[in-house]
Amino acid sequence: MVPGYADMQRMAMLLIAERAPIDAQILVLGAGGGLELKVFAEAQPEWSFVGVDPSAPMLELAQTTLGDLACRTRLHLGLIDVAPAGPFDAAACILTLHFIERRERLRTLEEVRRRLKPGAPFVCAHYSIPEGEIDLWMSRYASFATSSGIERSQAERARTAIAEQLPILSPEEDEQVLREAGFTQIGLFYVGFTFRGWVAYA
Repeated sequence: MVPGYADMQRMAMLLIAERAPIDAQILVLGAGGGLELKVFAEAQPEWSFVGVDPSAPMLELAQTTLGDLACRTRLHLGLIDVAPAGPFDAAACILTLHFIERRERLRTLEEVRRRLKPGAPFVCAHYSIPEGEIDLWMSRYASFATSSGIERSQAERARTAIAEQLPILSPEEDEQVLREAGFTQIGLFYVGFTFRGWVAYA
């Protein structure tokens, strides 16, 4: 239930393509399911990919999602530490960082940056809610889910679980963590209720 999810993925691909070479190698952190990998691969037939995810079942799903496109992707089970050293031409991390506490999030972003070529783009998108407004925005999230066909009770359970269990940062804190990790030229490119996305450069 991410507003404008397909368009957000396409925007991420276009932001990467602004600076990536035609035969770019792209690191995708949190690749499980393979949805953004498929969008990127279909749009850019010369790109190759390294996908990293801590869930074996999700990586199996990614393999299925990619189908014939899987030949251009190497999948690794684990966290950022299992990713090759690169250097990569770009990286993406979509709907993943909100699962990671701030300290580990910073370390993860530092490790992503270390694997990128100088000036390479990094695109991320995840839950990011203004400080003190989580109840308001999660209520709106539940309403969006319900209007999209999700049962009200299910939407309310999801709202409660997300608010209580995920280490959601404010947009200002999200940008600060990116700066601390060494990224520059941080720009907001996507806002969809409780979700935000940024592009930044190594």
